[in-house]
Amino acid sequence: MRVAPAGNDDEGMTRTIEAWKCVGCGRLQAERPCIGVCSDRRIELVEAADYAELAWRVEQLEAALALIAHVTPKHEALPASWLALQARARTLLEGRDAATR
Repeated sequence: MRVAPAGNDDEGMTRTIEAWKCVGCGRLQAERPCIGVCSDRRIELVEAADYAELAWRVEQLEAALALIAHVTPKHEALPASWLALQARARTLLEGRDAATR
């Protein structure tokens, strides 16, 4: 998963727009030239920094899952491999826990 640069609408990418946000009330404003066919719709927005952080976490979690799915350790290395996977999972979860505090 990648974060798209502003205005990029490639398949598999998330489209972003630039807007102004009031630090007081939270109002968002993204001026665009109107061509006379506009229709307002309610949408949900996520700040790009929040999205980028989640995208990074998903990449890390997918990498950890790929190890579990595609690596078969030798029998004698199984305990050490399991401990390494647990350590990696704990590190990822600690990052999540620190972000929610």
